[in-house]
Amino acid sequence: MTQFRIMVNRHSAFYSPLIGTVAGGFLAEEGLDPHYGGEVPPATNSPAMLAAGEIEICQGAVSASWAYLERGETPPIVHFAQINERDGFFVAAREPDPNFTWDNLSGADVLADHGGQPLAMFKYGVHRMGVDYGSLNAIDAGSTAEIDAAFRSGTGQYVHQQGPAPQQLEADGVGHVVASVGEAVGPVAFSSIQGTREFVASDQANAFIRAYRKSRQWVNNAPPEEIADKEASFFPGIDSGVLADTIRFYQGLGCWNPAVEISKASYEAALDVFLHSNLITKRHAYEDVVVAPPAG
Repeated sequence: MTQFRIMVNRHSAFYSPLIGTVAGGFLAEEGLDPHYGGEVPPATNSPAMLAAGEIEICQGAVSASWAYLERGETPPIVHFAQINERDGFFVAAREPDPNFTWDNLSGADVLADHGGQPLAMFKYGVHRMGVDYGSLNAIDAGSTAEIDAAFRSGTGQYVHQQGPAPQQLEADGVGHVVASVGEAVGPVAFSSIQGTREFVASDQANAFIRAYRKSRQWVNNAPPEEIADKEASFFPGIDSGVLADTIRFYQGLGCWNPAVEISKASYEAALDVFLHSNLITKRHAYEDVVVAPPAG
């Protein structure tokens, strides 16, 4: 079997279509021996690792290429398949609130994930819900683990996290999910699979995309409990029922729609999000960032 190295910029059940290629055995069926390396180390970045041939593919986002284009450079990677067409973050409160509205966040202490894209999406979602982001007391507690620990220790009235973290808070009686940022933002090119142009033209890429198509069908259609059972080893410390509930929500949200291609409409929506936060200065061309998936 051929070694196939995968890394991610974030590890979450939200990326089940990619995790499923390993957990569901689909890459192995294509003769690829998958090595899931977890999150890219802080000292480097995924485009650099891909360009150096240290990994074959990585979970990322089309926005990763905009930093290069903003500097007038050609990105070393391309995005050739979508993972999620929705934001996968949630807002959790300390107490159940069936009557929650987004303006409840005004004046509140909110532990917001300050990662570049998660924060941009959160700001845009708050904006779309008619709330001024500046009215929030947005707290930067650090990494995802530090955000979780801070909320558990009593900091903040609300917390902004990706699944299954807030669902685990709920299971532990510490927090209660009250809103989905994905529902607030709507369809958007949130996360994608990135690789070099040379990889996309390779036989490995064809084998990968065949496995990936099968995985997308599986995570969309299989019972959440089955998926959670297969993925359990990827999420130590997460209750299997919590993982299944998270997967069930993402299935219903429609973030894993069966299409593998990154649509032009979702790409343009991502540009709207980043322009809203002044993270880019212009609308970068789809063709400079996205390529069609391999034929398979």
